[in-house]
Amino acid sequence: MSHEILIVDDAPNIVLSLEFLMKKEGFAVRSVGDGEEALRAVEEKRPDLILLDVMMPKKNGYEVCEAIRANPAWQGIRIIMLTAKGREVEQEKGLALGADDYVIKPFSTRELVVKVRAMLGLEDATPA
Repeated sequence: MSHEILIVDDAPNIVLSLEFLMKKEGFAVRSVGDGEEALRAVEEKRPDLILLDVMMPKKNGYEVCEAIRANPAWQGIRIIMLTAKGREVEQEKGLALGADDYVIKPFSTRELVVKVRAMLGLEDATPA
């Protein structure tokens, strides 16, 4: 069974590259462009992991992370926040709100794949 990843980012170029990267690794992928769509997508079908941008319209990534962590039914969803905001205070805020990891843009695609696979319990599997 394929793990499902939800990509939440308002930058189409980043969404396209993340979709390509995650599909290449064999994951099922859905993507949305803002925080409100993200919460609707999680309600419709719970993903295993969310790649969550911080700066987005409607609801930012911090608000989305907080809403997901506040719902007991969604506790097992892994969240990796992706952002250009690399200051330590932003990272601490994301982690304090319940993100499992925090990756600063621009990021190494290889490093991101390793983090995703590890969070999904696939660290021993070799990537495709």
